[in-house]
Amino acid sequence: MSSAPQFAKVVVFGVGLIGGSFALALKAAGQVGEVVGFGRTLGSLTQALELGLLDRIGFNVGQEVCNADLVLIAAPVGRSGEIMARLAPFIGAQTVVTDAGSTKQDVVAAAREHFAERLGQFVPAHPIAGAENSGAAAARADLYRQKQVVITPLAENPPAFVERVRAAWACCGALVRELSPAEHDHVFAAVSHLPHLLSFALVHELALRSNHELLFAYAASGFRDFTRIAASHPEMWRDICLANRSALLAELDGYRAQLEGLREALAAGDGARLEAVFELAREARRAWADRKASE
Repeated sequence: MSSAPQFAKVVVFGVGLIGGSFALALKAAGQVGEVVGFGRTLGSLTQALELGLLDRIGFNVGQEVCNADLVLIAAPVGRSGEIMARLAPFIGAQTVVTDAGSTKQDVVAAAREHFAERLGQFVPAHPIAGAENSGAAAARADLYRQKQVVITPLAENPPAFVERVRAAWACCGALVRELSPAEHDHVFAAVSHLPHLLSFALVHELALRSNHELLFAYAASGFRDFTRIAASHPEMWRDICLANRSALLAELDGYRAQLEGLREALAAGDGARLEAVFELAREARRAWADRKASE
């Protein structure tokens, strides 16, 4: 006789790659009784229903949220406040709300504004997983397997509510870590948000050239690897960059200083300086890859 799932009812706002994969992973693990979805268009929700991501499409926020075990906000971070305002009046006493946003301080600020005395029921989180494609059709049950998920608990969170969010991501196969919201935003400005900005910028600059078709015709694996993330969702990354702009600007300034140093070395024909930079970077990259391979 099978045991009851850990989550009788999960409500997902934004049933695309992230929210849809969360739903599929919980279903594959047999740990959710029912998934109800909300989204911006009926067409996308109907597709999610047909693909088996959802059990039902939600129409009444109050009716669905009041008795949910877990609510996941998986929409672009720029919409977090709007969604929080919609669901805040209806959060049940035992309902835990979490999110999947790539920035945390702005999301926490929105939660403080909209959830007020219910703030303890919001446990912020960020799954470090994704793909170039977006939408319900891109969702898959194994997206989070052996991938990191960072939760950034608040002082107001009861331990049991933090554990519920941790357990949900563990059911998805994720490796759950913890940071403070501020630590999270500074870390990911450096290792995620800046790389995306640079990748978008390079492809944009080449695309504006009059001979862009010739350039792209000769682009090979190095270009493909460096620019893969430029195929990411523009709206989502617009919101992320703006939400974390202070930390991202600091990282961008540091990177510009590095580029200026390389430009000076190149102009001076200083091969030793170039090689020293390349060598340190290679060793750091190899050490990182070795750690990831051993995890």
